[in-house]
Amino acid sequence: MTVSAPQFDIVIRGGVVIDGTGAAGFAADVAVKDGTIAAVGEIEGRGREEIDAAGRLVTPGFIDIHSHYDGQVTWEPRLQPSSYHGVTTVLMGNCGVGFAPCRPQDRDLLMRLMEGVEDIPQVVMSEGLPWNWESFPEYLDSLEGRRFDMDVCAQLPHAALRVYVMGERGARGEPATPDDVARMRALAAEAIGAGAFGFTTSQSITHRTKSGEPIPTRNATSEELVGIALGLKDAGGGLLEYVGALDAPAMRMLWAMMEASGRPLSFSLVQAPANRDTWRDSLADLERAKAAGHQMRAQVCGRPVGIFLGLELTMNPFSLHRAYRAIQDLPLAERVSRLSDPVFRRPLLADEPGTDEVFDRASLLDFNNMFPVAPIPDYEPRDEDSIAALARRRRVSPQEAALDHMLSDGGRGLIYVPFLNYFDRDLEAAREMLEHPLCLPGLGDGGAHVGLISDGSLTTSNLTLWTRDRVRGPKLDIAQIIRLQTSECARWIGLGDRGRVAAGLRADLNVIDYDGLTLRAPEVRNDLPGGGRRLVQRADGYVLTMVAGQVTYRHGQPTQSLPGRLVRSPAAKGFREGARQCLH
Repeated sequence: MTVSAPQFDIVIRGGVVIDGTGAAGFAADVAVKDGTIAAVGEIEGRGREEIDAAGRLVTPGFIDIHSHYDGQVTWEPRLQPSSYHGVTTVLMGNCGVGFAPCRPQDRDLLMRLMEGVEDIPQVVMSEGLPWNWESFPEYLDSLEGRRFDMDVCAQLPHAALRVYVMGERGARGEPATPDDVARMRALAAEAIGAGAFGFTTSQSITHRTKSGEPIPTRNATSEELVGIALGLKDAGGGLLEYVGALDAPAMRMLWAMMEASGRPLSFSLVQAPANRDTWRDSLADLERAKAAGHQMRAQVCGRPVGIFLGLELTMNPFSLHRAYRAIQDLPLAERVSRLSDPVFRRPLLADEPGTDEVFDRASLLDFNNMFPVAPIPDYEPRDEDSIAALARRRRVSPQEAALDHMLSDGGRGLIYVPFLNYFDRDLEAAREMLEHPLCLPGLGDGGAHVGLISDGSLTTSNLTLWTRDRVRGPKLDIAQIIRLQTSECARWIGLGDRGRVAAGLRADLNVIDYDGLTLRAPEVRNDLPGGGRRLVQRADGYVLTMVAGQVTYRHGQPTQSLPGRLVRSPAAKGFREGARQCLH
C-alpha cells in the first residue's frame, strides 16, 4: 500500500475554532502550509505534523497594540512576557517614548527619560542598546535583519522626535517654532514612509524623567501636534496615539489632529481617581467622533491598573524608611536576614516615612489598598483580602503584616496595589469599557515598568477572568473577547492578513487548553542586559503558539523557531510608490 506524501505542513485536528470574527466556536480542523492557513473544516489530507486539539480552543494569535519593546527588540529575540500569552504581533513605541530618532549626544537623555517614564533601568539600556541608528528609518533598518518569536510593528515617539529636532530646547519643553514644527512634520512623513505604523505622544502628568522633570512633550501645543499629524497626511497613512488628560481642551486638540490629518486616533482610557465617572464622558466623545466621521478609539485595560511591591522590586512599603534605605543595596538573602531580626525590625516598623508625594502616599502607605499576591493572583480582590484586613485578623500592625508577607518565599512575596479602574472595589467600569464598540484592549505595556508592573499578560487574564472565572459580576462572551484581541486590533493597525482563522491568512494561531488556562503570579528574573531584573508572568494552558506557520511555544516553553519579523506599515509601500512616480 502506497502512502501519499503529506499535503500540509501542520494539521490541527478536532479543535473548537473561535475564528476571531465574534462568531461562536465550531468544531473544525485547521491545515497550515507555507506559513498560511490552507484550509479550515474537515481536512482529509495529512500534515507532516498532526496536532490533536480535541477539547482545546483554536484561535488566531493575539495582537497587542500597546507595548514598549523598542529597546528589547534590539537585544533579545523573544519578546517575553507577551509571547508567553499567545501574542503573535505587537505594536511598540507607545506613549511618545522610544529610542529613535536620536543623535549620539542625546542618547543619555532618552535613556533617562525611558528610565523615569517606563521604569527600565539605565544600566540595562546602556548595556543592551547597540545604537546602530540615528534616524527613524535607520532604526527600522537595524531591526530588519533580526528575528523574533512574534511580528513587531513600530511607531514614531514624540519625545525622541522633539529632542532630535529641537535639542535641549525640546528636552526643556520650550515651545516649538514654526520651523521646528515643519521639520517634525517632514520627519513624521519620512517615518511613516519607511514603515512606522503611527505617531504617539504623551501629556500625562505621571510621565517624568528619572530626576522628576516633565516629559519633553508635556506642554506641546495643539499647533505642534497638528503639524506633526499633517506629516501622516503627507505620507498617506499611520495612526495617532495619545496618553494624558481627556478634559475639554485636550479633546479639542485631539479633534484638531484628526480633522487636519484625516488619520485614526486612539487614547488611553481608565477610571481615574479625580472623578470616577469622567471615563463615561470620554465614551461619549468617541460616539461624537464617530458621528462626525472620525475614526477614534479608546485603549482600555481589562483589570486594575496597578503596581507590585516587593523586596526585589523598584519599591516596597519601606522604601522611604531611613532604616530600610541603609540596607536596600544588600543582596536579597542579607536583607531577608536583617528584616527578620527583631532588633532591626522594631525601629523599622515604628518609623514614619516622611513624604508629601501623592503617589508615594497612595502606593506605599495605604494598607487598605494593598493585597498579598497568591500563586494564582486575584485581580478583583475584596476589602477583606487587604493587608490591613489581614493585620486586623492577626492583631498586628499593617506594616508588620506587609513585611511578613514580603519575607515569605525567601523574600519573594509580592504585594499588589491597584490604582485605576478599581475605586468601587469591582471591575464594572472596566467591563463597560471592554464592551463598548469603540474600545480596544490595550495598555499591557509589555517591555516596560520592569520592576513595578506586569500587565503584558492581559490577553490571558481577559480570557480567564472575564469569560470563565469572574464571580463578582457579569462575565463576557469568549468569542467577543477573542475578536477584540485579534481581528479588531488587526483591523485598527491596518493588517488585513491576520487576526482570523480563515483560509489564505497568516497562520498565526493559538491552541489553548481553556479549562486549564491559569495565570501565574509574576516572578522576578535577572536576565536583562547588565544583570537587570524584571517581572515576568507566565501562564499554564497554552498548548502551542504558532507564528507564520511555525510553532514558537509548546506548553509554555519556547522552541527554536524565530519566524517573527519587523513588519512595515501598509502605508510604506504606497508612500514609496508615490515617491517613485513623482521622480519619474
